[in-house]
Amino acid sequence: MKLMVCIGSSCHLKGSRQVVEQLQHLIAENDLKEKIDLGGTFCMGKCQQGVCVTLDNDFYSVTPETAEDFFKTEVMSRL
Repeated sequence: MKLMVCIGSSCHLKGSRQVVEQLQHLIAENDLKEKIDLGGTFCMGKCQQGVCVTLDNDFYSVTPETAEDFFKTEVMSRL
């Protein structure tokens, strides 16, 4: 599973670093390092939609406040 988080300037200002840190923690906590490839990317072209995240090419808008729910509902449901 490929999980990409935008780390471009607009998403960075909206909390992409915190989103990445939370996802790293949740992946480690659930022992999923072998199943999830977490990476960063620059602009996805949807800057107005918050921190841009793709999960196997499906687009999501995630904030530091919604990162845990996103992980539980979207990521865990695909495993």
